[in-house]
Amino acid sequence: MREDFLLLNPGPVPMSAEAREAMSEPMVSHRSAAFEAVYERAQDGLEYVFERSTPDETRAARGGEALILNGTATMGMEAAVANLVDAEDELVAVVNGKFGRRFKRIADRHCEVTPVEFDWGDPIDVDTVAEAVTDDTEVVTVVHNETSTGLLNPVAEIGEIAADHGARYVVDGVTSIGGDEFRIDDWGVDIAVTDGQKALAAPPGISALYVADGVDAHVDGEGAPFYEDLDWHSRKASQHQTPFTSAVPLFRGLAVAVEEIEAEGMEGRIERHRRQSTAFREAMWAMGLESFPELNAESDYSNTLTAIELPEGAREEDSGAFFDAVGERGVSISGGQAHLGGEIFRVSNMGNLTSDQLLRGIRAIGEAFEQVGVDVDTEAGIETAESELRD
Repeated sequence: MREDFLLLNPGPVPMSAEAREAMSEPMVSHRSAAFEAVYERAQDGLEYVFERSTPDETRAARGGEALILNGTATMGMEAAVANLVDAEDELVAVVNGKFGRRFKRIADRHCEVTPVEFDWGDPIDVDTVAEAVTDDTEVVTVVHNETSTGLLNPVAEIGEIAADHGARYVVDGVTSIGGDEFRIDDWGVDIAVTDGQKALAAPPGISALYVADGVDAHVDGEGAPFYEDLDWHSRKASQHQTPFTSAVPLFRGLAVAVEEIEAEGMEGRIERHRRQSTAFREAMWAMGLESFPELNAESDYSNTLTAIELPEGAREEDSGAFFDAVGERGVSISGGQAHLGGEIFRVSNMGNLTSDQLLRGIRAIGEAFEQVGVDVDTEAGIETAESELRD
């Protein structure tokens, strides 16, 4: 792999040299004081991120707890659902992309599910969700930043609906927490899920939950999956431990990554992600390309990931040549998932990317389109992005 390889996939994202170096330190026991110190650093940093993900770093959650899991965010999603429901309970799953569907598929294994489904890339109609949630609903799930489509969903509005009916509210913040605004208490979120390999810029294979204040009384450790028993995780977390063998190198990388976030400050980090996503999106428009997701009054474009429609000449069976041409330039981006394969491409600005790296990605995309015969204005895209990044 070339030394200047640039990873712009929506996870895993590039890690800092310091985080990578921490992962290569000599092994220690996961029951040692040395590991407990790492866990405490990681937990403290995560609680800062979960609680202060606001444009001015005002506290948006109090009294909750961050729990670190030995697994990706899919484990966290299942842990959140399985600890809050019994088999006969109803869960309303809001779906408008792959990861909303994943929440639904997870819940199907644990309880009765009422799906509220929209086409992938379509915005959520809040009134339709309100019609589905009743006083019998135990849990509502939704994805904040739908990674498969580049759409930011109305978490606050859906949280009000859940609260009106006394339902618990579980939110996938996997590609927003650590890069965009997320208000746990203000939005009525009971459990928020995030992943190391996304906006936290930590290694893949480790994730975290934030269990809001008072929700622990509703967590059913008896009925939860053995490995995902959040009551057990909480008890061990008070000792800076996990219930089972911890992935020591991953915890070390996570500890450094969240400390780097705190050093930058969530205020600056949110502003940087928003500026970079705007620059990239407007660069694509200046090239003559179109965004994939549709918006309504309650939704917005993602601030950490951009989904763009592939133009004629680089769609469907022609898309492989385009992605190969991007790769030839030492840049990696992602295509669409499931039925969106060959229809869109997706580019991440999560983590610690610089303006120069973003501009390099834009140029690689433009030149790749030109190489496969698609007429785009690469220089207009670069100039537009440079102007946004300067402001």
